Amino acid sequence: MHGAGDWSRALAAADLPPVILLAGDELLVLEAADAARARARALGYSERTRFDVEAGFDWDDLARAGAGLSLFATRRLIDLRVPTGKPGKDGAEAIVAWCAAPPPDTVLLISSQDWSRKHEAAWSQAIERGGIAVHLQAPRAQELPNWLGQRLAARGLSAEMEALDWLAARTEGNLLAGAQEIDKLALLLDAGTRLDRETLEQLVSDSARYDAFQLIDAVLAGAAPRALHILAGLRAEGEEVLPLLGLLNLQLGIAARLAAARDVDAAMRAEHLWQARAAQFKRALARAPQARFWQRALVWAGRIERMVKGRETGDPWREFERLLVVLMQPRAAAALA
Repeated sequence: MHGAGDWSRALAAADLPPVILLAGDELLVLEAADAARARARALGYSERTRFDVEAGFDWDDLARAGAGLSLFATRRLIDLRVPTGKPGKDGAEAIVAWCAAPPPDTVLLISSQDWSRKHEAAWSQAIERGGIAVHLQAPRAQELPNWLGQRLAARGLSAEMEALDWLAARTEGNLLAGAQEIDKLALLLDAGTRLDRETLEQLVSDSARYDAFQLIDAVLAGAAPRALHILAGLRAEGEEVLPLLGLLNLQLGIAARLAAARDVDAAMRAEHLWQARAAQFKRALARAPQARFWQRALVWAGRIERMVKGRETGDPWREFERLLVVLMQPRAAAALA
């Protein structure tokens, strides 16, 4: 397996390899796959077909995609997502066959968010021979401050090492959490800003205190005191109900679909949930496993929207708070059962 440096050189080459495997840390794989798709578009791979491998996936679809002609006589990218890194016997055979005779003007991009030596097999070795296989490892604990520093620098910011150490400890090795904090800082600060620990702590604390996404995290986790505290802060900061309701509605819709699914894990992969977000939904579904509960919550949210727009009487803030409490508290959830 190649490393990140080899992948950077492959991206800068005159053309992409015919077969690419990106495996490892979820955030790094998703960003690398985004870069691959962007490079493919720049090179004229304007037609894209996506396959999500889950239980019951028909591997003949991959073979048919390779054998079929391009709809628009253009170069093609086949985006094959294998979250577990285990294609199974049929999948392994299909990938080996593809690598033995890759179709012209076509790139097969395979991505997986789970990888270790136990995953290495004939199919990944076939990719190595005919293309490139890249293992994107999360930085070790002692490397994380430098990784965060590089990410800050890419956004025109910098920080003292003490500040980076603090941020690494706060995110507890979660790359996604660290990346999200840096994205928030990039929105708040001017390019060229250098952060010390005290300033960084204050900025991260303030942005987390009244952040709408933090509110949703707390609701899914069932952390009622924290959620209500954040909600009060958002209201005090002048936030409106409607944007918060819109964000909540998206999560209610996902929860309703997950609750109705026969295979929740497969449904979560279909929703493209981050690992941390998937864990939050699992906790929420443990409190209220019935799809009807979440569907009725969506109906309640619709009533609140009509209140905001003056089409129904009532206090939208009060109703929004009541809805959040019902979503978080198992006893209160009986109101929607």
